[in-house]
Amino acid sequence: MNRIKKGDHVIVTAGKDKGKKGDVVRVAGDKVVVSNVNIIKRHTKPNPQVGQAGGVIEREAPIHISNVMVFNPASGKGERVGIKVLEDGRKMRVFRSSGEALDA
Repeated sequence: MNRIKKGDHVIVTAGKDKGKKGDVVRVAGDKVVVSNVNIIKRHTKPNPQVGQAGGVIEREAPIHISNVMVFNPASGKGERVGIKVLEDGRKMRVFRSSGEALDA
């Protein structure tokens, strides 16, 4: 079970966008793509077969998963996430500081 999943509200802890918050758009291995964070400009050639126009396109680049933390709205900062096994065998993600369950 991953500690960070698609749709989680996270805060960036390192890099040029330190302190920015956003939602996880995609998780790919040890990288995550966060909305409106780590914006890069990509110069793209037009592809008429797909109907794609050329030019400078701004998009989000992946960030390493170790540079983001799940944002806890109760405390107002990023916190570590642990996994708790319930009595019926199901797993649940919880904040390590308080033990409260994540909404996701």
